[in-house]
Formats: sequence, structure tokens, C-alpha cells
Amino acid sequence: MSFFSKSGGYRKLHSYAFATIIQLGTLRFCQKFLNRTNDPCGRQYDQMTQAARSGRVNIAEGSERSATSRETEMKLTSVAKASLAELLNDYEMWLLNLGLAPWKRASPEAQAVYAINPDPALLGDDTLHDYAVHILAQAKKFAPWLESDDSATVANALLILITRTLGMLNNQLEAQGEAFKDEGGFREHLTAVRVEARAQKEEAPLCPACQKPMTKRNSPHGLFWGCTGFSSGCRGTRPIDGGLRTQDGGPSQVPSPKSRPKS
Repeated sequence: MSFFSKSGGYRKLHSYAFATIIQLGTLRFCQKFLNRTNDPCGRQYDQMTQAARSGRVNIAEGSERSATSRETEMKLTSVAKASLAELLNDYEMWLLNLGLAPWKRASPEAQAVYAINPDPALLGDDTLHDYAVHILAQAKKFAPWLESDDSATVANALLILITRTLGMLNNQLEAQGEAFKDEGGFREHLTAVRVEARAQKEEAPLCPACQKPMTKRNSPHGLFWGCTGFSSGCRGTRPIDGGLRTQDGGPSQVPSPKSRPKS
């Protein structure tokens, strides 16, 4: 068992691809449509580009941090969501200031943007180069809208991309929560590594229930072999001579915390 869980892989996430396209689109939008008249202090430029950056980099950082902290991974994914929600409100406000409502989802314009999906990222040994080539090809699919000279068209397309990305991040958070529930956090993982290493030194038998190594445990009835997967819910046991046995001499089960006699 490794000390660290698998982490990274964010470059293969569609949410990361969309967040990258959103950041590129936002940079172009701000460079093209913000000026000294509508953004005299440059604050709108800073806030929008930083929100787009935060959405993208927090997906990456959360993915990398998953090796040592599921909790941090979920928090950073949530930060990415919040940043993109802030950016969504900026584009919504841009349209309202022009006296326009966002495209209806059922409109031909919106459906055309919704219909485009990124291709899977096929990465070789040169990850940075390969991903840059990949993402430029994906961004090109949205060029008819994101490179338009009409700010309302660009804003509408980015609203759709952000909405889609928020949905993906919601699904990621659900999956991260399930992984935490099933596998626990980093501390639990380290404990499991240590228990398994100790079991190997003891030349322990395998659990009859799940085939994980067992370790010696103590109870009011004496020593017995207990499964190292106890924290994950396995209650498999084996007897040790003079230790815990069933009446017929076979393996017993560890009493539940409520039924265990007080020491």
C-alpha cells in the first residue's frame, strides 16, 4: 500500500479544459472590450481576469492536493466554483448594462454552443506541450463566438461555458465526497499503511472475509487476529491459540463497540 493516494490527472478533466477556455476567452474579452471609458481604474479587468484564473488554477491545485487531503481537494473545488460564479455574474451584468437578456437556452445560438464538447486529452511524454496543443484545438471550436467583434455574443457564449463548468464541478464535488466516505482521509490512510506493515512483520494470516492482512488485537477474552480493514467496516477475525474463539472453535467476530464489556 502506498503512502499517498493517486492525485493529479486534472488535465484530463473536461471541467479543467472548459475553465482554461473560459480564462482565455475572458482575457480576450477584457482586452478587447474594456477601456478607459467603461473601466477607468482597471478594476473590472483585474476582477474578471482573476476570477477566471482562480476557477482554473483551483481545479488543478485541488486535484494535486487530493494525495494528502480529501478535505482540501473539496475546499479548492468549491473555491473554483465560487470564482466562476462570480465571473458569471460579471458577464450577466455586462449584458444587462447593454439592455440585453442572456440567450434563452432553447435558442439556436445557445444550442449551438451547448452542442460542442471537448475531445479527450491524449497526452504523451511532453505533457505541457501536448496539452497546450490540445487546448488550443478545443478553444478553436468556440472561436466563432469567443472571437466575435460583438461583446454580447462573447458574453453569452462565456455564460454558457461557465454554466456548463459549474455543473461539472458539482459532479466532481459529489464524487469527491463519495471517495472520502468510502476511503477516508489522509490520516486514516497512513494508519492503514502502518497497520498493514505491522501485520506483515507479524506474518499475519489473511482475513477470511476480505483477504486483507490481519493484525493481533486484544479483547477481554484474549488475543485474536483482527482484519486491518476494520476502519473500513470489515469485522473478519481469526483465532490465536488461547485467544478469542467461537464455541465450535471457529473464528469469532469482534463485539461491536456498544456490546463490548467494559475493561
